[in-house]
Amino acid sequence: MLTVTLAHLESMTGHVPFDMRPTGYDAKDAAELLSALGDSGRRYYLTRQVPLDMVYPALLGLTLVFTLQWLGRGYISAGLLRVGVIVAISAAACDYAENTGIVVMILNWPTLSHHLVTATSIASVLKAVLTTFAVLFVLFAAGRRLRPHSAEFGT
Repeated sequence: MLTVTLAHLESMTGHVPFDMRPTGYDAKDAAELLSALGDSGRRYYLTRQVPLDMVYPALLGLTLVFTLQWLGRGYISAGLLRVGVIVAISAAACDYAENTGIVVMILNWPTLSHHLVTATSIASVLKAVLTTFAVLFVLFAAGRRLRPHSAEFGT
């Protein structure tokens, strides 16, 4: 997605696609991107980028959950492991919320709801933050697994 669909969307508009804005966007930014996409770009977003991004969150979420379970079991507390799993699943849920908002914005264009843009932007920010924390949980579990077992983080 990064080097194909998202890169294509950015090259055709000169704007960073919604999916790649970890700090969010406002209604003005959304309108500029949607306008710059034109009919063919919006169609491309809906038929190429969105279908890929409907598979990606589940794959990433499952990868993070299974990796965290594998690396963390017996090396970090069950409670901390559970938090990491919840964070990874929440990141995927936020990605799906973001995708849904993007689809609705594209389908409703040129009408653009400020509330929808705000909600979609919040989902984008939460997705980025939660994904970062989920990856940090995996790295923490890997670090614990590589170091001698400590009773403090035991099961």
